[in-house]
Formats: sequence, C-alpha cells, structure tokens
Amino acid sequence: MTVFPTQYSLLSAKALQEHFSKQYSFAITNCKLITHNVSDTYLVETIAEQYIFKIYRDKHRSHDEIMGEMQLLEYLHKNKASVSYPIKDASGNYLQEFNAAEGIRYGALFTYAKGENIYLMNDKQLKLVGKEMAKLHQLSSKVELDYTRKKYTIASTLQEPLKVIKPVFKELKPEYDYLVEIAELAVQELSKFDLSSFSYGYCHYDFLPKNFHFQGENQLTFFDFDFAGQGYLINDIMTFQVHFFLDVYYGKLTRNEADRCFSVFLEAYRKTKPVTDDEIKSIKYFGLGFWLFYFGFHQENFDDWSNSFFTPNFIKSRIPLIKNWMEY
Repeated sequence: MTVFPTQYSLLSAKALQEHFSKQYSFAITNCKLITHNVSDTYLVETIAEQYIFKIYRDKHRSHDEIMGEMQLLEYLHKNKASVSYPIKDASGNYLQEFNAAEGIRYGALFTYAKGENIYLMNDKQLKLVGKEMAKLHQLSSKVELDYTRKKYTIASTLQEPLKVIKPVFKELKPEYDYLVEIAELAVQELSKFDLSSFSYGYCHYDFLPKNFHFQGENQLTFFDFDFAGQGYLINDIMTFQVHFFLDVYYGKLTRNEADRCFSVFLEAYRKTKPVTDDEIKSIKYFGLGFWLFYFGFHQENFDDWSNSFFTPNFIKSRIPLIKNWMEY
C-alpha cells in the first residue's frame, strides 16, 4: 500500500528516543514533543542534561539552509558568543535524516538554553542583552557562510510580501492600500540614508525575549536562529525595540519607561559595538519590513502552521498595530 500524500507529519517521540540512543554517544532517558509549530521541537533528556531536538519542514528550510544555520552557530559558539549551539552525533554529523511520510525531513540536536524567558527586564538584564547582542554582531558581521541563507533586503521585506498577502486582502482593499502606501514611503525614506555605511552581517531577525533565556542576571543564552539571514544588523536592534513597542501598545509599560529601557539596552550595546544615529532613525522603516515579512510568512505557511490564527480578524487587528508602529 502506498503512503497517501502528506505535507506535514509528526514524528513519534518514542521512536525518536530509540533513534537518538543509537546515534548519539550518551544515553537518552526521555524525549517529548514541546511544540508542533513552524517546525517540531522536542525536549531530550539524559540523567544529567537536557537538550533540544528540532525537526525542520522541507517547505520551510532546505538541507543547505539548515546547514547554514549549523555553520553560523558553530562559528558563534567557538568564538564565545552566548548561543545555544548544535551537537554532532557519534559519526560527526549535525543533521539527522528521517524518511517521513512527506519525504526526507532533517533534524538537529542543540544544547539547552538554561534559565527562563524574562519579559520585564531590569536594568542589569537589559545591559546584558545589549552587550551580548553587540558581541554576537561583531562576529556575525565578519563571517561568510558556505551555505545560502535568506537575505533581508528592502525588496524581501517591504515589497515582495505585499504581493504574497494581496489575496487575503481581497475584502480589505482600504487596509491593503494603506500597507502599499506606507511601504512605498518606507522605501523612499530608506533611500535617503547611506545604507552602505550601515553595519551588515547575519541577523537573528527575531530577537524578542521569547528567544533568549536568563540564568540569573549575569548569564544569557540566545537561541532559535531559524530565521537567521544576511541583512543590516540594525534589524536585530529593531526587533528588540518591537518588544518594547508591543508592551506599550498592550498597556504593559508606559512609553517613557519603554524608551528608558531601550536606552539602557542601546547604551550597553554601544559600549561594545557602535551604532550610528542614522541606523537608529531607520528602525521605524525596517520595522515595517519586519511586520510585512511575517505577514507574508503567515500567508505562505497557512496550511502547515498559521491556519489557527491567521484569520480575517487577526489581519484586521494588525493594521492599527502597524499604524501605531509607524507613529511610535
């Protein structure tokens, strides 16, 4: 009997535990699914340690793209950046290959980022994020990977997503017209900067607190570099400011306190790596690209991921949020 065509399978945690016991040079005591999301994430445990195993979707990441993530993280780890990094199996391979129902899927084992997410950070923690992000950027601006990763350009963030999302705005023409108008404005405003002077390298592109853990106030680990790609490094500072913007938007922080927190972070960043005033001024426009890029990603991954929330109500609710961002 042939296997019916499948597009997003879920691999058995029990079977994976048996597989890991053969592939890795340490005894696995437990494996359980944490999230079935953009990719599948499992918690893997030994008697003494915890790890994260991630299985990618072929539609989302090709073999070479995943290897680019492995190479970037290996480089960052070897150069003392505070990141969760991949672990090779007993044969020296980063990737595990699974013959799933939809075809070959790849997975990788990562060190566990000890600690917890903290969303309301104190000044010491804000300074630590600034220092560690700057250190990471010093490294990611110097490396050239052997594998191709996505490039975050004006076209890929401000122009191409508008084509992708146009069908879902069929009944929301005024809202779509607004997005087109402000995207054109952002492109015009960015053209006024000397972008060749902006720091460039591999961005994380999702530097929100959900993607790093604090262990106390002195230890920080960044993780989930799934969206890492080449672009202006101000994009990462921008995504961190998005966190404060959202706290203001949803009433968790006052604007004054959010601005103060961002300033504490930025001052600490600048002690390790310079950021120009023009780069800071560009955040509004690169931030619009962030919102549009993920709008497009929601649409492109509707079948496998976003169908539970990417509804007309969600789409309509994003427009006033984006308007607030442009006025922030």
